[in-house]
Amino acid sequence: MTSQVDKRTLYVYTCIMTHLVPTTTLRNNLSDILGVVEKKKKDYVLVTDRGKKIRAALVNLDFFEDLLALASTNYLKSIKESREQIKKGEHSTHDQVFGEL
Repeated sequence: MTSQVDKRTLYVYTCIMTHLVPTTTLRNNLSDILGVVEKKKKDYVLVTDRGKKIRAALVNLDFFEDLLALASTNYLKSIKESREQIKKGEHSTHDQVFGEL
């Protein structure tokens, strides 16, 4: 027979693997769930209201910074310009920039 601790651990694990965590589970297991997101086992976890409506999201900080960068028009413009320069051959090799270290 499975103990109460094993059932809880299995439930939390199942919630996290599906990216969906009910608010009650989040409240009762906040430290564990934050640890999963922080250690990048998951980029995000969606918090649901009784397993139905998504109410919020917990997002890994690196993933969030990437999202912010992608939302920046200047960042996207610089990526486009860089790709165009590479196509034209307007780039330097690693050795040209750093030489022999």
